[in-house]
Amino acid sequence: MAKALVIGGGIIGLSSAFYLHRSGWDVTVLDKSDFNDNCSYGNCGYICPSHFIPLATPGVVKQGLKWMLNSKSPFYVQPRLDRDLISWGLKFIRSANNKHVNAAATPLRDISLFSKKEYESWLTMPEFDFAYEQKGLLEIFQTDHAEEHAKHTVEKAHEIGLTDTRLLTADELQALEPHTKINGRGAIHFNCDAHCFPNKLMQQLISYLKVKGVKLIANQEVNGFEKEGGRIKKVLTPDAVYDLDEVVIATGSWARGTIKLLDTKIPLMPGRGYSVTLENSPYKVNYPAVLVEGRAAITPMNGNKIRFGGTMEITSHKTAPRMNRVQGILDAVKRYYPEFDVALPAKENIWYGYRPCSADGLPYIGRINKYKNVTVATGHSMLGLSLGAGTGKLVDQVINNNKTGISLDPFRPERFS
Repeated sequence: MAKALVIGGGIIGLSSAFYLHRSGWDVTVLDKSDFNDNCSYGNCGYICPSHFIPLATPGVVKQGLKWMLNSKSPFYVQPRLDRDLISWGLKFIRSANNKHVNAAATPLRDISLFSKKEYESWLTMPEFDFAYEQKGLLEIFQTDHAEEHAKHTVEKAHEIGLTDTRLLTADELQALEPHTKINGRGAIHFNCDAHCFPNKLMQQLISYLKVKGVKLIANQEVNGFEKEGGRIKKVLTPDAVYDLDEVVIATGSWARGTIKLLDTKIPLMPGRGYSVTLENSPYKVNYPAVLVEGRAAITPMNGNKIRFGGTMEITSHKTAPRMNRVQGILDAVKRYYPEFDVALPAKENIWYGYRPCSADGLPYIGRINKYKNVTVATGHSMLGLSLGAGTGKLVDQVINNNKTGISLDPFRPERFS
């Protein structure tokens, strides 16, 4: 049986392992940690075709500069003399234009709907029940500018086929959330969206793979590759050597370094996010919501939980977490939900993790040019969980030389070369 080695134990890597095992591969997954410490756990659980606007948008650079001195701001780039950061930043700035935003909408819609369909197929299996709900997603706004932008977003959603998207008045918004007062001029309701409890999803996926005989090997940080004849023959870690026929690079925010070992460069930076989860919360909401001006998010989860998350902090993996960012999230929640008095938790009760941010807001999925048996799957920014199942299916289709469910041209790993 041919061997597939997946490097990375987050939702992208595990989903790739799921589909490769089902198509007959002998699959091993290596994780630099213990499979329990990555961005796939602490996110807000969105499975969201609504997110067809990439991170690189007009105005985000200017706004980021304004926020540089605000310790609670939701978007921050840590200044430092780093060649990779400078290269990424220049490409990000060049991508932050209307032409790119319009071009990205259809590919992001396609991969999101493709992934959502795959998650729904998992729910037909007895091993999976990850608190999946399709109530839609609210994008709540408070200002004239955001309201005008919301109108254009709804028009664009209808244009690309997300026709079950509508603009709500303040009264219509409040009627959806009778449990608590909402400060909002209105909202977009994306009925196409769903959400789940990520922790449950990850635990069930790991259990499924173990039962099926997929080898999950923890604490294996890849530090080299043995190359021969345009192929990767072995993967090296400090204490082991792994043979393979195909290798998948799904190392998330560490992927730039992994891929550099393959004599290939992709522009990618870690973007740190934070979240706080309340068990048996005294506060109730019916719908997950993005708080537009506050750049924070809120999700009811798994019956008795509520999660607050946000921030995009472009920084290094070595930079200590900034708890003021978490206070900024909670302050934003208070501005929209004035009855929510959530105190800053103890540091050990705050989750943070690093999202893999591409230079244009689109993931990197597909083969690299230099080696015939390497497939890359990273760069999903804030959409890793949303696009996880779909990306895993696409990886399987690429490796088996099957027609892919969507076009991968917009996601080519070396599109900046």
